[in-house]
Amino acid sequence: MIFTQAVVEGFHKEYRTLYLPMRFSFAFTLLASLLLFACGKKKPLPEEVNFAEHIAPIVYENCTPCHRSGEAGPFPLMTFEDVSKRAKLIRQVTTTRFMPPWPADPEYVHFVGEKVLSNEAIELLAQWAENGAKPGDLSKAPAPPVYPSGSSFGKPDMVIKMPKTFQIEGNNTDHFRVMKLPFELPFDTFVRMFEFVPGNKRLLHHMNGHLITYTASGKQNVHAGEMAVNTEAYDSRVIHRMLDLLNDDGTYPLMSPSVSNYLPGVEPAQYPDGIGGWRISKKGALYLNDVHYGPSAIHDSDQSYFNVFFAPGPPQRPLQEFQMGTLGVSPIEPPLVIPPDVIKTYVTRYTVPQDISVLTVNPHMHLLGKSFLAYALTPQGDTIRLVRLKKWDFRWQYFYTFPKMLKVPAGSTIVAEGVFDNTKDNPNNPFSPPRIVRDREGSMRTTDEMFQLIVTYLPYQAGDENISLESAKKQP
Repeated sequence: MIFTQAVVEGFHKEYRTLYLPMRFSFAFTLLASLLLFACGKKKPLPEEVNFAEHIAPIVYENCTPCHRSGEAGPFPLMTFEDVSKRAKLIRQVTTTRFMPPWPADPEYVHFVGEKVLSNEAIELLAQWAENGAKPGDLSKAPAPPVYPSGSSFGKPDMVIKMPKTFQIEGNNTDHFRVMKLPFELPFDTFVRMFEFVPGNKRLLHHMNGHLITYTASGKQNVHAGEMAVNTEAYDSRVIHRMLDLLNDDGTYPLMSPSVSNYLPGVEPAQYPDGIGGWRISKKGALYLNDVHYGPSAIHDSDQSYFNVFFAPGPPQRPLQEFQMGTLGVSPIEPPLVIPPDVIKTYVTRYTVPQDISVLTVNPHMHLLGKSFLAYALTPQGDTIRLVRLKKWDFRWQYFYTFPKMLKVPAGSTIVAEGVFDNTKDNPNNPFSPPRIVRDREGSMRTTDEMFQLIVTYLPYQAGDENISLESAKKQP
């Protein structure tokens, strides 16, 4: 889990700041007690909570993937000293479930790799902080995790780098870019996984990557055009021309969506053998839409790359995807025009023409998003839950993977409901006073809006609903 910086001595000013006034401390503790009381009977806590026996396992499982040297967390949580001096901050952000970041409601649907602390873990952290953050017998503490460098999946078959170093302006604002990483190969081949490795893990917050495939005669020079374009300054058609993504005759090349997505602490999706994978041609590019760099007070740079792992043959069951809402297969009702000073609900519906097996869902909105709900209604009148986010957070946009493939029968209608808050009470509202905001044909500017549900699926085969998506092991 990544802690946004609090105002305490020793934190660097260039990180985003979270103000946690001490007068709220009692309220946090009371809230924790009420939440835990409401859960009824629970296993009694040990008389003395200590780091070695009780806290280290929680922290190493949930915090250190991001809170370690060179990663996105603003401070490390690898040792007793690291954790103990921030015990009260940890109590506060876990009691309110501000950390670890996981917007999806676990009471609605469970997903693979969800970052949700149990009530018992939250109470252990709170009691440990309140009673002096005692070490216990550190000789009995689990060893801090050891993380691989360069790749989490062994030696890649190929590495595709940003063509040049990208400069990040130090002006304490977020930066959003669309990028192109071109490549050329001696032959067509097949890929089972693209692993994105950020060059600047402190600032690079998220990335969505797509694969562009050119035919032999479609594109003479894949290296032409800009490497990076500011998404806040141009619409998508202009961006495509600036990056020179189109074929030489002006048509669009084949694009495979969502071949790689990145958030701090989240590993690439892996599926069982025979599911997923891509064919790549001699000439192609990885199209990063979009890359988000967090704010910094100092100038910095980034040269991220992809580790590419080849497959022995063509994909047996290539992944498919449809997108509802903005630029998708289904309209938004009413049209996504959000007047100032209102909180308004919008809906998009899509009826699937065949039986499908859903693997992941990805909700998407911008800064006015307030909540998101998606479900499917079957022809028999049953409801299939997909995802619920009670509180939308633009910073944490996951591709949520189901523990097992989820069958959605033909004729089912998938419904997505989005609530947007265009009032002065929305702290993320980019305009003061609020002004009319709309969906501008898929504009990627965060000050415009979008409302989408992206569904990754396969045509259904008998037994799909019994295939676990949790048990896919890392392949060397």
